[in-house]
Amino acid sequence: MKTYVSKNFSPAIAWEALDIANFAGTSVRLHWTNQPYKWHINDGEEVFAVLDGVVEMHYREAGEVKKVLLNSGDIFYASIGTEHVAHPQGEARVLVIEKEDSVQRRILTHLNTLTHQVC
Repeated sequence: MKTYVSKNFSPAIAWEALDIANFAGTSVRLHWTNQPYKWHINDGEEVFAVLDGVVEMHYREAGEVKKVLLNSGDIFYASIGTEHVAHPQGEARVLVIEKEDSVQRRILTHLNTLTHQVC
């Protein structure tokens, strides 16, 4: 058993994470940030819960960029294939539940594709 006080998590680097749990390949991580992330698509679904601060979530729906403002306690659900990017409005702490390493695999696949196109 362990208790986490999210407001006490303040790493030096934006989007640094504290691993809380892993359920058969599904990770639960606490992130701190004061900088936007990058546009991405996860390999599976993602639950993004704002614990502290405000985050403007940008996402694409039918090719159109849309935005939703998430306050403390709000949750964004990214279904499979949802391209999205989080823009914190100042400091924010978020709980992210997603398939383990889903973003990194997608980025590596994209980089490999770019490498093959250049060669």
